Amino acid sequence: MVLRRCRALLRDDNKALDATHDVFVELLRRESRLHAGSRAGLLLTTATHVCLNRLRSERRRPEHPDHDLLMRIASLDDDAETLSLARRALDHIFGGQPASTRLMAVLLYVDRLTLEEVAAEVGLSVSGVRKRLNTLKGRAHAWGCVAGRVPY
Repeated sequence: MVLRRCRALLRDDNKALDATHDVFVELLRRESRLHAGSRAGLLLTTATHVCLNRLRSERRRPEHPDHDLLMRIASLDDDAETLSLARRALDHIFGGQPASTRLMAVLLYVDRLTLEEVAAEVGLSVSGVRKRLNTLKGRAHAWGCVAGRVPY
C-alpha cells in the first residue's frame, strides 16, 4: 500500500522504494506522538508527505543540474578558438574569486558532495557556501547570455 502510493507519486521504482523506507523511519521517529487511529490513513498520509517533500527537494536541487552543460563542454572540438573561448569563460566566471570558491564548485558539482559536506571542508557556513556558488552561477549565466560567446 505504501510502496504503491510512493510509486504513483514519484513514478520511479528506486525512488519509491527509498521513500517507502523513509516513511517507516519517520513513523518510528514519531512513535511516541502517534495516536491509535486509522493505521492505513496514517501510512498513506505519511507516504504522501515524504514523497511530496522529495519532489520539492528535487525541484530545488536537481540531482544532475548541469549534466547537459558538462556534456556539451566535453564534446566540444579541441580547436584553438574553442579552447580560447573556454579559457575566457572560466577566467570571467572565476576571475577575482577566492581559490576556496573554485574548490567549493569542484566539491559540489564534480565530487557530488552535499552543501553541508562542502561547508565543513572549506570552513564556512552552508549559507556562505550557497551564496558564493550562487554568485558563480550568476557570473556563468551572464557570460552565457551574451550572444555569440558560447559555441553550443
